[in-house]
Amino acid sequence: MYDVKVNIEYCETCNYKPQFIDMVNLIEKNVPTAKVSGTEGKEGSFEIKINDELVYSKLQTLAFPDYEAVCETIKDVSNGEPIKKVTKQQPIECTIS
Repeated sequence: MYDVKVNIEYCETCNYKPQFIDMVNLIEKNVPTAKVSGTEGKEGSFEIKINDELVYSKLQTLAFPDYEAVCETIKDVSNGEPIKKVTKQQPIECTIS
């Protein structure tokens, strides 16, 4: 097992803290050895870095990542595999009123 540091930058103004907490809980459940931290960041942000390398950016994609895909990437890195970008995302909810 390799050490894995995960940092999640999230927008407090947009109230993304619940998503941050959900992501942390899922990471801790699936990869208990990962060291997860969070920082309040830019407006609209939900940026995920693994070992200081950006693997997912909500600012670029305008969608939240698929949490399971993030956990799989963290698990792979903890097993010594190279860091890869997370491309899978959650469906964008669209409501017309």
